[in-house]
Amino acid sequence: MNVYLTVIDTMADWEIGYLTAELHSRRFFRDPATACNLVKLGVTLDAVHSMGGIRYVPDLTVDTVQLQEDDLLLLPGGDVWQMPVVRPFLTLARDALDQGHNVAAICGATVGLASTGALDRRRHTSNDLGSLQAACPAYTGQSHYRPKPAVRGDNLITASGLAPLEFSYEVLKMLKVWRPATATAWYRLHKTRQACWYDELVASMSPEAEGPVPG
Repeated sequence: MNVYLTVIDTMADWEIGYLTAELHSRRFFRDPATACNLVKLGVTLDAVHSMGGIRYVPDLTVDTVQLQEDDLLLLPGGDVWQMPVVRPFLTLARDALDQGHNVAAICGATVGLASTGALDRRRHTSNDLGSLQAACPAYTGQSHYRPKPAVRGDNLITASGLAPLEFSYEVLKMLKVWRPATATAWYRLHKTRQACWYDELVASMSPEAEGPVPG
C-alpha cells in the first residue's frame, strides 16, 4: 500500500501531522509489518516549502504514478489549490475517484477538487459551503455537501481545515491499518484528553483485542 502525499508550496503542515506521524511510526498498526509506504509526490522533483517553512523533496512526480487498489492519494491544504501549478494533482485525483481509488482532501484541497467537478456527485464537506460556491462558480454539488468536520463518501474523504483530527481518523479507518477499537480509542483520547481512553488504546493493542477487519 502506498499513501501518496502531494507536497506543495504553502502546504498546511498541521492538517496532516497526526496522519503522517501515525503512518510513518506504525506504532498502533494492527500488524507492524504491514506494507504502508508514505511517498511524497510533486509536480517536479524540486523541493517545496510548507507553510511552516519545512523543506520537502518529492520522491516521485505526479505524471509517473499509477494508483493500485489499496493506495491513497492525500491532498493537504495550502494556498495554491486554485493555481495552474497544482492542476496535475487535481486531474490525477479526479480520475482516481472515477476509477474507484481512494482520495482524501482537506481544507483548500477540497476547493481544488470542486473546481474539477469531482464533488458535484459525491458526498463531501469543506471549510464552508458559501465560500466553496464563491470560489468555484461552476460547482453544482450543493445537495451533497454536509456541514460536518469530516465526511467520508465511498472512496472520498474530505474535511475542514479546522478538523485535522477527524480527517486523520477517517483516513486511518479507510486504510484499515488499525483495529477498529484502536482507531476509536485514539480518536477519543485526542478529542477528550481523558486518561481512560489511553487505557483503552493500550488495551486495544493486545492480541486478545483482535477482531474482524471492517468492510
